[in-house]
Amino acid sequence: MSIMSRLKAALLGTSILLAALSPQAEIVSHATAATTKTAMESAVRATLPNGLRVVIVPDRLAPVVQTQVIYLAGSTSTPENFPGTAHALEHMMFNGSKGLSRDQLSTVSARIGDNNNAFTTEDTTQYYFQTPAQNLGLLLHIEADRMRGALLTETDWDHERGAIEQEVSRDLSMPFERYMIRQNKALFGGTPYEHNALGTLPSFDKTDATVLRRFYDSWYQPNNAILLIVGDVDPQQTLAQVRSEFGSISAGKVPSRPVINLKPVTAQTINEDSDLGEGVLTLGYRMPGARDPDYATAQILADALGSQRGALFELVPQGKALATEFQYSAHAHVGSGNAVAAYPKGQDPKAVLTAVQNVMAQIRAHGVPAELVEAAKRKEIAELEFDANSITDLAESWAGALALNGVSSPADLVQAFRDVTPAKVNALAAKVLDPAHTVTGILTPTDTGKPTSGEGKGPEHLLTPPTTAIALPGWAQKEITTLNLPPAAPQPAAFTLPNGLRVLVQPEHVSHTVRLYGSIRHQNDLEEPKGKEGVAGLTNELFLFGSTTRDRLALAAALDDLAADANGGTSFSLSALSPNFDKALALLADNELHPAFPAQAFSVLQHQSVAARGGILQSPAYRFQRAGLKALNPLTDPTLRETTPQSLAHLTLQDVRDFYAKAYRPDLTTIVIIGDITPEHARQAIETQFGPWKAQGPAPVVDLPPRPLSKESHSIVSDPGRLQDSVYLLETVGSGVRNADRYALEVGNQLLGTGFSSRLLQDLRVRTGMVYSAGSALEWSRNRGAFLVVFGADPNKVNAARKAAERDVQDMRDKPAASEELAIAKASLLRAMPMSRASFDALAGQYLELINLGLPLNEPDERARAIYGMTPEAVQAAYQKWIRPGDLAQVVRGPAPI
Repeated sequence: MSIMSRLKAALLGTSILLAALSPQAEIVSHATAATTKTAMESAVRATLPNGLRVVIVPDRLAPVVQTQVIYLAGSTSTPENFPGTAHALEHMMFNGSKGLSRDQLSTVSARIGDNNNAFTTEDTTQYYFQTPAQNLGLLLHIEADRMRGALLTETDWDHERGAIEQEVSRDLSMPFERYMIRQNKALFGGTPYEHNALGTLPSFDKTDATVLRRFYDSWYQPNNAILLIVGDVDPQQTLAQVRSEFGSISAGKVPSRPVINLKPVTAQTINEDSDLGEGVLTLGYRMPGARDPDYATAQILADALGSQRGALFELVPQGKALATEFQYSAHAHVGSGNAVAAYPKGQDPKAVLTAVQNVMAQIRAHGVPAELVEAAKRKEIAELEFDANSITDLAESWAGALALNGVSSPADLVQAFRDVTPAKVNALAAKVLDPAHTVTGILTPTDTGKPTSGEGKGPEHLLTPPTTAIALPGWAQKEITTLNLPPAAPQPAAFTLPNGLRVLVQPEHVSHTVRLYGSIRHQNDLEEPKGKEGVAGLTNELFLFGSTTRDRLALAAALDDLAADANGGTSFSLSALSPNFDKALALLADNELHPAFPAQAFSVLQHQSVAARGGILQSPAYRFQRAGLKALNPLTDPTLRETTPQSLAHLTLQDVRDFYAKAYRPDLTTIVIIGDITPEHARQAIETQFGPWKAQGPAPVVDLPPRPLSKESHSIVSDPGRLQDSVYLLETVGSGVRNADRYALEVGNQLLGTGFSSRLLQDLRVRTGMVYSAGSALEWSRNRGAFLVVFGADPNKVNAARKAAERDVQDMRDKPAASEELAIAKASLLRAMPMSRASFDALAGQYLELINLGLPLNEPDERARAIYGMTPEAVQAAYQKWIRPGDLAQVVRGPAPI
């Protein structure tokens, strides 16, 4: 996971001439050009008389369709002093329209799979739905109705304000989000881009329905929107549906767009307290936007700067940084780039800051190696081919090209990337990597951080929940009343090698790519020898350093030549264009079966791990996780073993080699291959590369034993830098995944805490505004189960939110669900099942999870039949037997609840 991703969640030598002439380069170039053109040419485009641009992109991966309505208005279009207006309107678009009330919308959404949301950026506001393909008509009707029919009442805004202010509190509790707010002002001051798209608490305090209506009438017009439809659809029939639904909407007058007048960036350093377990520093640069002629050059520069063969990443194996990366984010008219490095808590950041500054200075003066430019070009072009492997990724690729890049399709970017030269990249580097215009950020871990903004308001207005079943309009009722079992999922080809390695192959020909997902069943808490805690993690990290035949740089170069990605470890993977699969597989297998484990790399990683571990152990994120484990498990449970600086310091390279020999075994391994390949080809390739792999000794125990039932407890993990508390309510379930009531519990959880129509979200957010998000989940392993409720709320709302959540859980035990409510939950689960196959990643994840849990591959069909026949009484009985509201432990991260 990248540094920025970790932060937000806590809250990854051939000459240019030879490369151009190599057989691998020719294969990549020709394959990508042909397949990308074919994929893009299948799209249908039209502009309706009212100005609505329509793009329909067929993708036959799954019987699923995704729509995106993209309004070309984001935070840069908001009124002065109201930076959150676009975001506020996004929320309000889910509060009902003339043809569909808020409760009706949430009911319809739930019945068709509950996969919808929206997001606001600086340049756009985008609304997406994903459903079974047969429900496309519903999506079009919903979006047409709220395009000009949103209600936007003062009463609805009064209660929605509470939820959106909780969202602001959540983000202001994340140190990197706070830093980015300040960096935006430094890079884009004096322009609408100086504010992020989230908005501010003062902005929402001033906002009312009049402000929202004015913004809506100005920008939410068909001639300022793009309707993107991606999935298993007939383009011409779909276009006819679009004309029928949207054709009668009149065009409107759209205001002129803001003029962006950028001022020179003044070099400065921004210091921010952090609750992270490691220090982070960043050098921020203003870079070209998505519509700039230099956009493609900027993207290639960013890729080259972040390459594992580049000088920035070299700081990691040199022991000068824990991790590094370069991140490029492009808005429509301006962009930002960040060279990021992590260092141990308590260490003076000066040394790593100087090292990063020296790297960037050398790149500015001398440029990046030409081979890294060419490798980046190959991978960017290949990535357009990989996008077809996910209906969501394909939609995002098209949305970015249309709305941000301002081109007619992602294919237009191919030529732009091809036209990038090392000279162009180096000229741009010399221009943007100027220390005189660099914003330096230092996020220092501290135990005394303070919030940087005021609290959100409490819920002043409560909405009365519906007392009867929601009556749907005829056009919706007709389409979703009848519930059928989803079609049986196709089964992959399966075989097992003589060494015990299990292989599943699912041919999918939506692109000319192949993806491999490998998983070795393991349980570090059981497999690591006593006193050797941390050896599993070090072993995994050392795969970066290549094999006994190719060192780190040689392996990375060989993969770059193929425009492929591969990673070794207990979870290993490969992504390759189909003509290059065999060559890339050989590289992966060499790394996985013959890791180098070089002594120097071990020494560096061990030193870094020891230095970083103390800060991680002290971090609120770690202590929050730890508190949750303690609430669920007895003190002697294996999951409470802890990796410490001392256990890491005592490790030897021989410990790593011994652990690898014991834990990395073919008889505990499953490989899933999905893509443009036949089962016969895949079998031959896997047998060739992984057939010689042999297990040593008896197989280790990798399943945790059953555990006793947990009891009520309370713990608070102090995190002074947070505005908002994160809250877990959790307990053990006295069974593993083979629980006979598992499907009844799942249906109950759908009622209780999954999706916008769930009881928890309705009671804690929609009707009270106490939280921004809330939900519940059941987690299973072979011998264990757990139930948890999670929400985030300001400290003065935590106690009330908990009481409401406990009431909802108790109600699941006290009375059976109404038949209409149960029907919604069942429909949501059943109609969501095809969407679990709407990407290669999701499909592979499903197969690997089933195998890890010891369940048959046809279990999804068994699950569907059980859900289809579920009764309210069965759900109630399951909750009475397995869920214990009185035993819920509470774990809070943040200020003590008031």
